[in-house]
Amino acid sequence: MSYTIDRAFPGASFADIDMRTRSALQSKGFGVLTEIDVQATMKKKLDKDMPGYRILGACNPGMAWQAISMEAKVGAMLPCNVILRETAEGVEVSAIDPVASMTAIDNATLKDVAGQVRAMLAEAVAAI
Repeated sequence: MSYTIDRAFPGASFADIDMRTRSALQSKGFGVLTEIDVQATMKKKLDKDMPGYRILGACNPGMAWQAISMEAKVGAMLPCNVILRETAEGVEVSAIDPVASMTAIDNATLKDVAGQVRAMLAEAVAAI
């Protein structure tokens, strides 16, 4: 089972895909709560160069509320991370598949919520 929902953007600029990703997430009810510029962090902490790599912590508050109401510790697996990664061909966007990440939790109702979130993330990735 794959653990991400992926889409490649050959020849695209990192800045353009970043902007389009944020817009697509917002259109599906997700806000970006956290952002990690991995490229800048690796340069600063390890003096290592790498292509553009950003982690966006996306959250749909209504879905997060449902999940936390069902399983208090599920917050350890939130928010839904979406990465933007510069490749030789362009940019790749990968969103966590919540269904895959929730397999560790034995709660059928929570898995249904994860399925709804997966569909929303897949729609967002397709809309970029």
